[in-house]
Amino acid sequence: MRRWGTSLAAIVLAGAGLAVTAGTAEAAQATGAGTAAACATGWGSGEKTAPSGNAKPLENIRTGQHECFDRMVFDVKGATAADHVRFDVRYVDALYQDGSGDPIPVNGGAILDIRVGAPSYDYESGHSTYPGKARQPLPGVNVSGYQTFRDTRYGASFEGDTQIGLGVRARLPFRVFQSDGKVIVDVAHFWTAAR
Repeated sequence: MRRWGTSLAAIVLAGAGLAVTAGTAEAAQATGAGTAAACATGWGSGEKTAPSGNAKPLENIRTGQHECFDRMVFDVKGATAADHVRFDVRYVDALYQDGSGDPIPVNGGAILDIRVGAPSYDYESGHSTYPGKARQPLPGVNVSGYQTFRDTRYGASFEGDTQIGLGVRARLPFRVFQSDGKVIVDVAHFWTAAR
C-alpha cells in the first residue's frame, strides 16, 4: 500500500510539473505573439504626404534602431505639437537633387526620397541651421549595423524643403508621422510580423 501511495504521489507531482511546463510554454507563445503583434507592418510602401504646414528651419536629423523598425527623426527648430510640418516621402528608382536635377547615388536595395517642409537655413538671418552638404552622408548619422537602413544622403534645401535620400535594404513598409514638432520616418525590418 505504501508503494502504491508513493507511486500515486509521483504521478501527481509529474502531472503538476507538466502543467507548469505547459503553462510556461503558453506564456512564452503569448509573449512571442505579443511581439509579432507589436511588429505589425500594415503601413504599406506607398507615398505618404502632409501637404501643408509651417516652414520652420530644420535643426537636426538623427536615427535610431528599434525592435521592429529603423527610425529617422527630423527635429524642426521651434516647432511644437501644434505646428504642422509638410512632408512627402516615397520610394524612387533614383534620387535627383532638387533644383539642379543632378543624380545622387544612394546605396541600398531601395531609395526613399524624403522631403520635409523645413529649410536647412533660417529665413530671417539666411544662416545655415543644418550642416548638410549635397550628395554627402548626413553629418553625425551612422547607419552601419542597422537592420533596414543602409545609407543616407543630403539632397538639398530648395524652396522651403529639405531633401534627404535614405537607402534601405529593400522596398519595405514605412510610416511617417509628426510628434511634438518632429517628423518621424519608420521603416519596418520585414513585410510581415513573422521573423
